[in-house]
Amino acid sequence: MDNRPIGVMDSGIGGLSVVRQLKAQLPGESIMFIGDQGHFPYGTKTDETIQMFVQRIANYFVVHDVKLMVIACNTATAAALPLLRQTLPIPVIGVIEPGAQAALATGATQIGVIATDSTIHSGAYEQQLTYLNPTVQVTSLATQPLVRVVETGQTGTPAALAAVQTALAPLVNQPITALILGCTHFPFLTPEIQQVLGPQVTLVDPAIATVQAVQRHLEATQQLSNASQGHLMAYSTGELSDLQRGLAKWLPGVTPQSCAELKLD
Repeated sequence: MDNRPIGVMDSGIGGLSVVRQLKAQLPGESIMFIGDQGHFPYGTKTDETIQMFVQRIANYFVVHDVKLMVIACNTATAAALPLLRQTLPIPVIGVIEPGAQAALATGATQIGVIATDSTIHSGAYEQQLTYLNPTVQVTSLATQPLVRVVETGQTGTPAALAAVQTALAPLVNQPITALILGCTHFPFLTPEIQQVLGPQVTLVDPAIATVQAVQRHLEATQQLSNASQGHLMAYSTGELSDLQRGLAKWLPGVTPQSCAELKLD
Protein backbone atom coordinates (compact mmCIF):
# COMPACT_ATOMS: atom_id res chain seq x y z
CA MET A 1 0.00 0.00 0.00
CA ASP A 2 1.17 3.52 -0.76
CA ASN A 3 -0.70 6.58 0.49
CA ARG A 4 1.45 9.12 -1.32
CA PRO A 5 -0.54 11.33 -3.70
CA ILE A 6 -0.95 11.01 -7.44
CA GLY A 7 0.27 14.08 -9.33
CA VAL A 8 -2.06 15.34 -12.06
CA MET A 9 -1.26 18.28 -14.34
CA ASP A 10 -2.96 20.17 -17.16
CA SER A 11 -2.46 23.36 -19.12
CA GLY A 12 -5.54 24.77 -17.38
CA ILE A 13 -8.58 23.46 -15.53
CA GLY A 14 -9.65 20.87 -18.12
CA GLY A 15 -7.60 18.27 -16.27
CA LEU A 16 -10.26 18.36 -13.59
CA SER A 17 -12.13 15.92 -15.85
CA VAL A 18 -9.40 13.39 -14.98
CA VAL A 19 -9.48 14.37 -11.30
CA ARG A 20 -13.25 13.83 -11.38
CA GLN A 21 -12.76 10.28 -12.66
CA LEU A 22 -10.00 9.60 -10.13
CA LYS A 23 -12.32 10.65 -7.31
CA ALA A 24 -15.08 8.44 -8.71
CA GLN A 25 -13.03 5.33 -9.51
CA LEU A 26 -10.29 5.54 -6.83
CA PRO A 27 -11.77 7.54 -3.94
CA GLY A 28 -9.03 6.47 -1.52
CA GLU A 29 -6.28 8.08 -3.58
CA SER A 30 -4.95 11.52 -2.67
CA ILE A 31 -4.35 13.89 -5.58
CA MET A 32 -2.09 16.85 -6.18
CA PHE A 33 -3.46 18.81 -9.13
CA ILE A 34 -1.59 21.60 -10.91
CA GLY A 35 -3.33 23.67 -13.57
CA ASP A 36 -0.71 25.61 -15.53
CA GLN A 37 -3.05 28.51 -16.24
CA GLY A 38 -0.14 30.91 -16.15
CA HIS A 39 0.97 29.43 -19.49
CA PHE A 40 -2.48 28.62 -20.94
CA PRO A 41 -3.09 27.59 -23.68
CA TYR A 42 -0.59 24.88 -24.57
CA GLY A 43 -2.33 24.04 -27.84
CA THR A 44 -0.79 26.92 -29.78
CA LYS A 45 2.78 26.52 -28.45
CA THR A 46 5.80 24.60 -29.74
CA ASP A 47 6.72 21.16 -28.44
CA GLU A 48 9.92 22.55 -26.94
CA THR A 49 8.02 25.20 -24.97
CA ILE A 50 5.44 22.69 -23.75
CA GLN A 51 8.19 20.30 -22.67
CA MET A 52 9.80 23.06 -20.60
CA PHE A 53 6.52 23.87 -18.83
CA VAL A 54 5.67 20.22 -18.17
CA GLN A 55 9.18 19.42 -16.93
CA ARG A 56 8.91 22.17 -14.31
CA ILE A 57 5.66 20.71 -13.02
CA ALA A 58 7.09 17.19 -13.10
CA ASN A 59 10.07 18.32 -11.04
CA TYR A 60 7.69 19.84 -8.49
CA PHE A 61 5.82 16.54 -8.26
CA VAL A 62 9.05 14.60 -7.73
CA VAL A 63 10.21 16.99 -4.98
CA HIS A 64 6.83 16.62 -3.27
CA ASP A 65 7.00 12.81 -3.43
CA VAL A 66 4.08 11.82 -5.63
CA LYS A 67 4.00 8.13 -6.49
CA LEU A 68 2.84 8.56 -10.07
CA MET A 69 2.25 11.42 -12.53
CA VAL A 70 -0.72 11.75 -14.86
CA ILE A 71 -0.45 14.16 -17.78
CA ALA A 72 -4.12 15.16 -17.92
CA CYS A 73 -3.55 17.10 -21.13
CA ASN A 74 -3.54 15.64 -24.62
CA THR A 75 -1.28 18.36 -25.98
CA ALA A 76 1.28 17.83 -23.22
CA THR A 77 1.02 14.05 -23.60
CA ALA A 78 1.83 14.29 -27.32
CA ALA A 79 4.71 16.71 -26.75
CA ALA A 80 6.28 15.53 -23.51
CA LEU A 81 5.33 11.98 -22.48
CA PRO A 82 8.34 10.21 -24.04
CA LEU A 83 10.72 12.79 -22.56
CA LEU A 84 9.28 12.49 -19.05
CA ARG A 85 9.35 8.70 -19.15
CA GLN A 86 13.06 8.91 -19.91
CA THR A 87 13.93 11.50 -17.27
CA LEU A 88 11.65 11.02 -14.25
CA PRO A 89 12.16 8.52 -11.43
CA ILE A 90 8.39 7.96 -11.19
CA PRO A 91 5.90 6.37 -13.62
CA VAL A 92 4.09 8.74 -16.02
CA ILE A 93 0.75 8.01 -17.65
CA GLY A 94 -0.70 10.10 -20.49
CA VAL A 95 -4.20 10.28 -21.94
CA ILE A 96 -3.71 9.49 -25.64
CA GLU A 97 -3.07 5.73 -25.63
CA PRO A 98 -5.93 5.01 -23.18
CA GLY A 99 -8.22 7.26 -25.23
CA ALA A 100 -7.38 5.48 -28.46
CA GLN A 101 -7.91 2.07 -26.86
CA ALA A 102 -11.28 3.17 -25.47
CA ALA A 103 -12.42 4.42 -28.89
CA LEU A 104 -11.50 1.13 -30.57
CA ALA A 105 -13.26 -0.78 -27.81
CA THR A 106 -16.56 0.75 -28.98
CA GLY A 107 -16.21 -1.27 -32.17
CA ALA A 108 -16.17 1.83 -34.34
CA THR A 109 -14.20 1.65 -37.58
CA GLN A 110 -14.66 5.34 -38.43
CA ILE A 111 -13.45 7.47 -35.55
CA GLY A 112 -13.33 11.23 -35.19
CA VAL A 113 -10.89 13.15 -33.03
CA ILE A 114 -11.31 16.72 -31.80
CA ALA A 115 -8.40 18.36 -30.01
CA THR A 116 -6.17 21.41 -29.85
CA ASP A 117 -4.19 22.67 -32.82
CA SER A 118 -0.99 21.15 -31.43
CA THR A 119 -2.47 17.71 -30.71
CA ILE A 120 -4.05 17.47 -34.16
CA HIS A 121 -0.90 18.64 -35.91
CA SER A 122 1.15 16.06 -34.00
CA GLY A 123 -0.97 13.26 -35.45
CA ALA A 124 -0.67 11.47 -32.11
CA TYR A 125 -4.18 10.03 -32.03
CA GLU A 126 -4.20 8.97 -35.67
CA GLN A 127 -0.83 7.27 -35.20
CA GLN A 128 -1.96 5.46 -32.06
CA LEU A 129 -5.30 4.40 -33.54
CA THR A 130 -3.80 3.05 -36.77
CA TYR A 131 -1.01 1.33 -34.82
CA LEU A 132 -3.62 -0.52 -32.78
CA ASN A 133 -5.91 -1.13 -35.77
CA PRO A 134 -4.48 -0.43 -39.25
CA THR A 135 -7.93 -0.62 -40.86
CA VAL A 136 -9.54 2.16 -38.81
CA GLN A 137 -10.48 5.39 -40.59
CA VAL A 138 -9.66 8.55 -38.61
CA THR A 139 -11.06 12.04 -39.14
CA SER A 140 -9.22 14.68 -37.12
CA LEU A 141 -10.38 18.24 -36.47
CA ALA A 142 -8.68 21.03 -34.55
CA THR A 143 -11.19 22.76 -32.28
CA GLN A 144 -8.91 25.05 -30.29
CA PRO A 145 -11.60 27.72 -29.55
CA LEU A 146 -13.58 25.23 -27.46
CA VAL A 147 -10.78 25.08 -24.90
CA ARG A 148 -11.36 28.70 -23.91
CA VAL A 149 -15.12 28.13 -23.73
CA VAL A 150 -14.48 25.69 -20.89
CA GLU A 151 -11.64 27.66 -19.32
CA THR A 152 -13.85 30.77 -19.04
CA GLY A 153 -16.78 28.91 -17.47
CA GLN A 154 -19.25 29.13 -20.38
CA THR A 155 -20.31 25.47 -20.39
CA GLY A 156 -24.06 24.92 -20.36
CA THR A 157 -24.82 28.27 -22.00
CA PRO A 158 -26.22 29.21 -25.44
CA ALA A 159 -22.78 30.67 -26.23
CA ALA A 160 -21.18 27.27 -25.59
CA LEU A 161 -23.67 25.53 -27.90
CA ALA A 162 -23.06 28.11 -30.62
CA ALA A 163 -19.31 27.66 -30.31
CA VAL A 164 -19.63 23.87 -30.56
CA GLN A 165 -21.92 24.14 -33.59
CA THR A 166 -19.37 26.31 -35.36
CA ALA A 167 -16.35 24.21 -34.37
CA LEU A 168 -17.90 20.85 -35.25
CA ALA A 169 -19.60 21.88 -38.50
CA PRO A 170 -17.01 19.97 -40.62
CA LEU A 171 -17.87 16.73 -38.78
CA VAL A 172 -21.65 16.86 -39.03
CA ASN A 173 -21.84 15.04 -42.36
CA GLN A 174 -18.87 12.72 -41.73
CA PRO A 175 -19.64 8.98 -41.28
CA ILE A 176 -18.01 8.73 -37.85
CA THR A 177 -19.65 6.59 -35.16
CA ALA A 178 -17.26 7.42 -32.29
CA LEU A 179 -15.63 10.72 -31.36
CA ILE A 180 -12.62 11.02 -29.10
CA LEU A 181 -12.76 14.10 -26.89
CA GLY A 182 -9.05 14.66 -27.41
CA CYS A 183 -8.67 17.52 -24.96
CA THR A 184 -9.41 17.10 -21.27
CA HIS A 185 -11.49 20.29 -21.39
CA PHE A 186 -13.98 18.77 -23.83
CA PRO A 187 -15.82 16.29 -21.55
CA PHE A 188 -17.31 19.36 -19.88
CA LEU A 189 -18.95 20.15 -23.23
CA THR A 190 -20.45 16.67 -23.63
CA PRO A 191 -24.12 17.84 -23.72
CA GLU A 192 -23.40 20.40 -26.41
CA ILE A 193 -21.24 18.04 -28.49
CA GLN A 194 -23.82 15.24 -28.30
CA GLN A 195 -26.58 17.63 -29.31
CA VAL A 196 -24.67 18.77 -32.38
CA LEU A 197 -23.51 15.33 -33.58
CA GLY A 198 -26.54 13.32 -32.51
CA PRO A 199 -27.04 10.14 -30.45
CA GLN A 200 -25.59 7.89 -33.16
CA VAL A 201 -22.08 9.12 -32.33
CA THR A 202 -20.50 7.62 -29.21
CA LEU A 203 -18.44 10.18 -27.31
CA VAL A 204 -15.21 8.80 -25.84
CA ASP A 205 -13.79 10.49 -22.75
CA PRO A 206 -10.12 9.42 -22.43
CA ALA A 207 -10.18 10.39 -18.75
CA ILE A 208 -12.16 7.24 -17.90
CA ALA A 209 -9.69 4.89 -19.60
CA THR A 210 -6.73 6.86 -18.24
CA VAL A 211 -7.88 6.32 -14.66
CA GLN A 212 -8.39 2.63 -15.41
CA ALA A 213 -4.75 2.55 -16.57
CA VAL A 214 -3.72 4.25 -13.33
CA GLN A 215 -5.63 1.65 -11.33
CA ARG A 216 -4.04 -1.24 -13.21
CA HIS A 217 -0.57 0.17 -12.58
CA LEU A 218 -1.18 0.76 -8.87
CA GLU A 219 -2.61 -2.74 -8.46
CA ALA A 220 0.30 -4.33 -10.31
CA THR A 221 2.85 -2.49 -8.17
CA GLN A 222 0.85 -2.86 -4.92
CA GLN A 223 0.68 0.93 -4.55
CA LEU A 224 -3.03 1.43 -4.06
CA SER A 225 -3.86 3.63 -1.09
CA ASN A 226 -5.54 1.97 1.88
CA ALA A 227 -7.23 5.22 2.93
CA SER A 228 -11.03 5.31 2.84
CA GLN A 229 -11.04 8.83 1.41
CA GLY A 230 -8.13 10.62 -0.23
CA HIS A 231 -7.60 14.37 -0.08
CA LEU A 232 -7.17 16.85 -2.93
CA MET A 233 -4.55 19.59 -3.15
CA ALA A 234 -5.19 21.97 -6.05
CA TYR A 235 -2.85 24.62 -7.41
CA SER A 236 -2.92 27.14 -10.24
CA THR A 237 0.04 28.90 -11.80
CA GLY A 238 -2.37 31.59 -12.99
CA GLU A 239 -5.73 32.96 -11.88
CA LEU A 240 -6.78 31.08 -8.76
CA SER A 241 -10.42 32.14 -9.01
CA ASP A 242 -10.81 30.22 -12.30
CA LEU A 243 -9.57 27.03 -10.63
CA GLN A 244 -11.86 27.60 -7.65
CA ARG A 245 -14.82 28.11 -9.97
CA GLY A 246 -13.98 24.91 -11.87
CA LEU A 247 -13.69 22.90 -8.67
CA ALA A 248 -17.05 24.17 -7.44
CA LYS A 249 -18.76 23.47 -10.76
CA TRP A 250 -17.26 20.11 -11.74
CA LEU A 251 -16.31 18.55 -8.40
CA PRO A 252 -19.28 19.47 -6.23
CA GLY A 253 -18.96 18.20 -2.70
CA VAL A 254 -15.17 17.94 -2.91
CA THR A 255 -13.43 20.38 -0.58
CA PRO A 256 -9.71 20.65 -1.36
CA GLN A 257 -7.33 20.31 1.56
CA SER A 258 -5.49 23.22 -0.04
CA CYS A 259 -6.18 25.47 -3.03
CA ALA A 260 -3.56 28.08 -3.82
CA GLU A 261 -1.51 29.86 -6.47
CA LEU A 262 1.80 28.22 -7.34
CA LYS A 263 4.83 29.97 -8.80
CA LEU A 264 7.17 27.71 -10.73
CA ASP A 265 9.03 30.23 -12.92
